[in-house]
Amino acid sequence: MTVEIETPSQNITKAQNVIYAEIDRISAELQELSIDIHKHPETGLEEHYAHEVLTNYLEKNGFTVTRHAYDIKTAFTAVYTNGPGLRVGFCSEYDALPGIGHACGHNIIAITGVANAMAMKALLEKGIASGTVMLFGTPSEERLEGKIMMARKRAFQDNVDVCSMLHPSSNNMNYWGATACNYATVEYRGKPAHAGGSPWSGVNALDAVCQALVSIGLLRQQLLGTDRVHGIITDGGKAPNIIPDYTAASMAVRAPTTARVQELMDKVGKCFNAAALATGCEVEIKWRESGICKNVTQNSVMAEMYAKYYEEITGKPLPSRQVQEAAQVGASTDFGNVSALVPAIHPLFEIYTEDFPHTASFADAAGTTKAHEGAIIASKSLAMVGAHLLLEKGYFDNVSREFEATVPVEQRNQE
Repeated sequence: MTVEIETPSQNITKAQNVIYAEIDRISAELQELSIDIHKHPETGLEEHYAHEVLTNYLEKNGFTVTRHAYDIKTAFTAVYTNGPGLRVGFCSEYDALPGIGHACGHNIIAITGVANAMAMKALLEKGIASGTVMLFGTPSEERLEGKIMMARKRAFQDNVDVCSMLHPSSNNMNYWGATACNYATVEYRGKPAHAGGSPWSGVNALDAVCQALVSIGLLRQQLLGTDRVHGIITDGGKAPNIIPDYTAASMAVRAPTTARVQELMDKVGKCFNAAALATGCEVEIKWRESGICKNVTQNSVMAEMYAKYYEEITGKPLPSRQVQEAAQVGASTDFGNVSALVPAIHPLFEIYTEDFPHTASFADAAGTTKAHEGAIIASKSLAMVGAHLLLEKGYFDNVSREFEATVPVEQRNQE
């Protein structure tokens, strides 16, 4: 008797058929979820409604669900395992922006994560692949903290071998490189005095914060074109006839790499300290408790596989890597910290609007059928990356080598 052994290409073709059919099967349900979340916008760490509807859906569809995961009230995990093998992770986001709702399209990100988890589960259930799929429900991305909080509990590095997610946009990119960033609150304390009667007896905290901002402005001549330093005065004093004894500012620094952000933190910190010395004020500089939000490192082996299927489905080539990297914007995401822990990709996909995220018009676009169509295409493309990971050990080996070559050893932690 002759036993036919399926070739890797036959396995991939079978997986592709299953993945596309599964995502098409649940497409209407996913759109209902997306619109439901879109109609109930919730800001970071308050996403109780989204947490409930997503976990209920996943549990109903056979996942082992952990609600309020890692002691975070609106985080969750959903896991399905069938046999030994690779552990493939995906992320869903679902927080909205204050005032303008889902203007970053996180209702769509929520369902792309579900789509990929369901597609991988279908492969595992049918015995086409062996391994684990894990969906992370990650709150409070807009405050750049949810995934960092989870990473500090070792959510990603202890549970998955790779992790990916998708983000809606006005264009398509498989090499989008979100910048690293950090935020500081700065407080100056001086001595009050009557501004008309005896200003010389005061220590002017407003002078200090103004001098610091002037110093930072002069520093810009020596900064790189890709550096970003921006801030505001949040407290400039209480009355014009009182020498301010207290002022405060909020400052952000961004750069293409985590290492460069660390350098900017030092430079900006010196400006604030020098202003305190010059004015006689005391200064307190507090950087984010959650630490630096790291830049996204796109794993090129995974990114190219995503592009292969996206272009195959749409018939449209993605921009070259060089074009994408030349067009980088200064946005940041806490998924950067995930990409420093395990191999990862974070493609952008178009939802057929010219509007930019964080605008009211983008919020409107995120609730349309065209946006959902874009999400389905991107989900199928990313799910095929997962299929190659589960079915081809050699492919995962290449992904791992790329991670080792592109993520600095000193960044592979969440400290």
